[in-house]
Amino acid sequence: MLNTRNLIEVGRIVGEASSAEFVFISDKERYPPKYEYLLVMSKEYIAGRLKEVPVLAQVQKIVSRSLVLSENLDIETIERIRRAGIDEVNIVGFAKILGYIDRESKGVLMPRRAVVPGNPVYLAPSDLLEEFFSYDEEEGLYIGNLLMRPDVKVYISLNGLRRHLAILAQTGAGKSYTAGVLMEELIKKGATIVVIDPHSDYVFLSRRRDNTRFEFYDRITVFRNPNSTGRYSEKDIDNLKPYLVNFVELDVDEICDICGISSRYTNLREIVRLMVEELRSEKACYLPKDLYEKIEEFIRKTRDRKKKEYAIQALKYVRRLLRLKVFGDRGVSIRDILKPVHISVIDLSGLDDLSMDYITYKTLTEIYNAVVSGEFNYPVFIFIEEAHKFIPPKNLKRTYSAEIINTIASEGRKFGIFLVLISQRPYKLDPDSLSQCNSQIIMRMTNPQDQKAVRESSERVSEDLINDLPGLNPGEAIIVGEVTRVPVMVKIRSRETREGGADIDVVSKLKEALNETELSKSYEDEGIEGPKRGVWSEV
Repeated sequence: MLNTRNLIEVGRIVGEASSAEFVFISDKERYPPKYEYLLVMSKEYIAGRLKEVPVLAQVQKIVSRSLVLSENLDIETIERIRRAGIDEVNIVGFAKILGYIDRESKGVLMPRRAVVPGNPVYLAPSDLLEEFFSYDEEEGLYIGNLLMRPDVKVYISLNGLRRHLAILAQTGAGKSYTAGVLMEELIKKGATIVVIDPHSDYVFLSRRRDNTRFEFYDRITVFRNPNSTGRYSEKDIDNLKPYLVNFVELDVDEICDICGISSRYTNLREIVRLMVEELRSEKACYLPKDLYEKIEEFIRKTRDRKKKEYAIQALKYVRRLLRLKVFGDRGVSIRDILKPVHISVIDLSGLDDLSMDYITYKTLTEIYNAVVSGEFNYPVFIFIEEAHKFIPPKNLKRTYSAEIINTIASEGRKFGIFLVLISQRPYKLDPDSLSQCNSQIIMRMTNPQDQKAVRESSERVSEDLINDLPGLNPGEAIIVGEVTRVPVMVKIRSRETREGGADIDVVSKLKEALNETELSKSYEDEGIEGPKRGVWSEV
């Protein structure tokens, strides 16, 4: 039994109390702040016997009240009351009950009996909080520390990721940073991770923050399409490999699907089939422009009016291939991407939306096929940054990758493929895919449309939780779902690895510009040609 003598009492339960919430009165000098964790003793039936159990609660609201100082008084009257020492102030707290730990199952149960008015309210001890909010070392992923108790580490459940996870926050709140923390924890557990990275946010995972090598340096590979105009040069990135799709390896159905030629358009597909067969008979290697030119040639030479019409229509679809800057005479193997204890970052920065979408579709389809067929026998964790770009609501936009992502969301967990969707625009995400994420890490969010989308995506996300989101600071999060026993508010821990997507320091960059201008001016005054810097040269 818990010894309450060593606990700090902060108030007493008053008024009406239930098994879900209670009100307490506290001293104005030592009342607990909002979000603080409390402990109250209650009695529950356990194995048929009534036993005392420590129940955890959290402060939802704190208000101060005075029966003497009302809003109807003028300032002079208020001053006289204060000088007389009769300005009694009550601190009233409203707390939500989180549950108590079942010692047999180690799970958290909600009380069935109401807590009793008059009973003391204590600050929850750290060891109880650790028991509530952490899992053992084998299963736990160290994500951060309790928001109101920095001394209490929070470990989320690795097994909880089997039901998929969403990391949701407005820009600048720390969602990509949080995803990086999660990747660090997963690679230490032996995970295979594939990251869809539209903005080079994760290309420096192989380096620590001081730019020394991370312990898994040689198990992190960045794949980039040669046509990318990414924000970082090749020399800045470790273990960089080209990402290309070998056009020769695509069958006719794949080519038609990419072009958008429906299976109903059999005549158009037949034209593409004939042209591909001719190309294969003529050369071992060919590219989309060769197919395009072959159809043009057919249009010029054929005397069959119907086939010419079909070829002209097919050409309009095939033109789409020319916009996809992803094809080459060689391709990356899925075996290079899927490796045990390995992170593959698919860097899509600098590509247009269509090319990013196709690479994502191609990569995820090959991963799904490799895992389902048994070719790869280990769990795969797929992180999709800017997920709303790839799986928008079905009524808004069609993307190549939406179908395979939705398939993984609904069926992937049966085979060991687990999604982590990351987005700053939840309302632009397909609600079916978002609802498949049974766990959510939610950070600061002020947009009402985004809040509504989050609220509708999960029954675990209450109205009270939504109301708390605007008050979170960068790096603070609320975690709900399968990865935690009860909803928990955390400060995300510091990353070990270097962040790729951090905003530039505008102040320092402007100072650098000023210094460079002053340096150039001093050279001009002395008639000396100054050194060339990383700016445009004059024409």
